[in-house]
Amino acid sequence: MNEHLVALGFLGLHVTWWKLIGYTGALMFGGRWVVQFVASKRAGKPVIPRVFWYMSVVGSLMTLSYFLFSSKQDSVGVLQNIFPAFTALYSLSLDIRHRGWHRDKASH
Repeated sequence: MNEHLVALGFLGLHVTWWKLIGYTGALMFGGRWVVQFVASKRAGKPVIPRVFWYMSVVGSLMTLSYFLFSSKQDSVGVLQNIFPAFTALYSLSLDIRHRGWHRDKASH
């Protein structure tokens, strides 16, 4: 998965499958703030929808896998992503335990 993708060669980019995983994880991890902003704006108060936690978990695990398994193998990136993955999993479990599985659907 560390081979360059030919499909992106015409752009002059050196992108591998691992980099695509890392980019997707970074976009998902950052995009969760857009989701939180939109949910809060709609509610007129600070809100953290459950999808925020799912995006946190998936995004941090994807970027963590990039730093662990790609040719990068960067310990700084591992440390930077292991703690958000743990806290997001914990927060998601608290949200499910406290509000149940169907809390977002029940609130409408």
